[in-house]
Formats: sequence, C-alpha cells, structure tokens
Amino acid sequence: MNNAPNAMISWNENGEEKSARWRSENGTPPPKRTILADDRITADAAYRMACEGTALLWRGNFQNARQLLQAMSRRADSRRKKSGDKPAPATTPKQAFHLYRQAQSQRARTLGMLLLPFDADHHIPLRRAPDVREASLEAYGDEGAASVPYVMSLRSLLGIIGAHEWHKKGVEIPALHARIFPDYGTFSPIRGEYVDMVAQAPLPPALVTQSVAFDIGTGTGVLAAVLAKRGIRRIVATDQDSRAINCASKNLSRLGFDSQVEVALADLFPEGRAALVVCNPPWLPARPSSQLEYAVFDPDSSMLKGFLRGLAEHLERSGEGWLILSDLAEHLGLRSRTELLGWINEAGLTVAGRMDVKPTHPRSADASDPLHAERAAEVTSLWRLQSRQP
Repeated sequence: MNNAPNAMISWNENGEEKSARWRSENGTPPPKRTILADDRITADAAYRMACEGTALLWRGNFQNARQLLQAMSRRADSRRKKSGDKPAPATTPKQAFHLYRQAQSQRARTLGMLLLPFDADHHIPLRRAPDVREASLEAYGDEGAASVPYVMSLRSLLGIIGAHEWHKKGVEIPALHARIFPDYGTFSPIRGEYVDMVAQAPLPPALVTQSVAFDIGTGTGVLAAVLAKRGIRRIVATDQDSRAINCASKNLSRLGFDSQVEVALADLFPEGRAALVVCNPPWLPARPSSQLEYAVFDPDSSMLKGFLRGLAEHLERSGEGWLILSDLAEHLGLRSRTELLGWINEAGLTVAGRMDVKPTHPRSADASDPLHAERAAEVTSLWRLQSRQP
C-alpha cells in the first residue's frame, strides 16, 4: 500500500519528540511539520495551516474531526470558485483537464493534512471513534497486523471505510443477475454500460472449435464472469495487481465460475492463444496519483498500446479481440481517433465492427463539472478487432 513502508512521521508532544509509522495509499511523503490539534481549533485556522503545509494530528473527538474535514472541504471548494480557477472560455479541453487535475491534486493535499493516530491493531485511540479494524484488515491483509502504531490521514481512512461498505453490499451486475464485491484498491464496476456490451456482443465463430478466452486486466473479475456465464468453457483472467487477483478469485468462486476461469498474475497476456481476448484498459492517458487511479489513468496509453501490439500473436485463427474504450480522451484532446486507428493498423489488426453506447453515469449530466461538455459527448465503444494475418 505505502510506497515508502518505512516512512516515519514525527511531532512534538508535551515537550517530547514522538514518531510513528506513516501510511499513505498514494505514496505521499510524511508532512515536514506536524502539530497537535483538538476540538478547540477553528475550521478557518485548520484550513489555513493545511494550505501552508502544516499537518494536524488529531487528539480530540473523532466525530468533531469528521465535521472539521467537511468544513475544510467547503472552504477549499469556495476558494476555488472565488479565485477564478475555472478555465477561461478560450482554454482548450486538454488545458482544462490538466487544470482540473491540478486543482484536484491540490485539494487532496490540503485535506490530507488532517491526521489520525492508530494503534498497532488499527484501533483509533480517540473519543467516539468507530471500530475500523475489520475495514483496515480488508485493506491491508496480513500486512495490517503491524506491530507498531501508525498515523494516516482522516481522508484516507474514509476511503477505507467507503471501500468496506462497497465490499459488504457489492455492486449489482444485471448481466450476471448477481453482485460483484470489489476489494479495497480494486476499481468498482459501477459503469455498467461496458459490462452490458460484453454480455451482448456477438461471440466470434472461432469459439465453436476453441472455447478459450482471455480477460486482460480483470480487476474484480466481472468481465471474466460475464464470459463464463455466456458459456465459454475456459477463460484465463490476468492482472498485474495482486490485490485484483485476490479480489477476482473470490468473486469468481462465489459465482461458481472457478472451474471455468483461471486467474493469473501477469503483465497483460498469458501464454498461448484464445478465440476471444477482452481488454478494458484505463481510458485516460495521464499519470495516476494513487493505486486506485491506475484503473482510470494509463500514462502514455502504455497498457492500451501493449494490448494492441500483443493481440495478434495471442489470437486463434478467426478469433477476435474486444477492446472496450471510452472516447473521453479524444474529447479532452489527450488522444486522437487517428492515433488509435494508427496503433490498431501498426499492430497488424483490422476493425471487424464496433458497438457504441452513451454512458449514463451521474457526472455525464452534471453541468457544474468543469469537464461537463466533454463528459456529455462521451461514447463508450467495444471495438471488435481481428488479425490481418490469415
């Protein structure tokens, strides 16, 4: 989880220097200056110090800390609106995207300055603190049984709690008539349009004689499960993230597909060929700021390019590769349709067909979103690709 597992945070308490292990999901280094804070601090003072780079290690009532974080969040949003951080009308969509990401990153850094202490067993030694030990163990696994106390931001803890709730209730997948349960750090399949396309696209004839499929970058295992439900006899689902492998294995076993689906830790393709190879790579070519964002942001489109370059040599004769991809990057000016088609052609592939669908997620209809115009124009496609080799 922590990019620097031995990182420590230090502070002065009652004239004594103290320290603890520092935890950060996105690899943020520990703050250079940390002071103690409790229920007496005002939201204005807390926000000002956070903006200046001073972290606040909370010693008061836990519920008051949550209220303080909400107040700091409102101040951050109000400041952005007042300071005119919104892109000017002449700003290109690409510039607007980078300004938006920059503002989000700054907001996250500021709100991440409100810190909590944790005992070695994940207990929070504060008044009215919830029991987060189960959620923390889900997030950290065996590594969570640390023998030392640690410090983490309240914002990070709320992410762990939120992931725990998602894991408990799961995500309803109509194509499966069942739920998928995402683990912490594994992207939740809440955008159902791409799942529905995989459930509805015509299967390639090659599956009749070679009923084998690969699911590249399986995540929660949702697409592998859909392919298994469609009757494909053998599926190999790969991912390079061990947390995703664990999550997919549990979901597929729970759904009764573990005899059809093999889950393997791999960078893109497993060995061999398949009649169908499915990949839903991250859609935006930008640098992720946390582990979870690797499901959304793909620096320099490296996974997309890697999938296209390796697809032909992993396809059976007359097989198909299904590339599930949003065109949001095109609307933002981050990647052009010409570039995408060029990569497909350079990889020795041809487009056999395409299914398109308009997303229905809430952000596509949120007029207050700085990227609303681009999100409203977004189309998600399933590209049916074949090798040009006979």
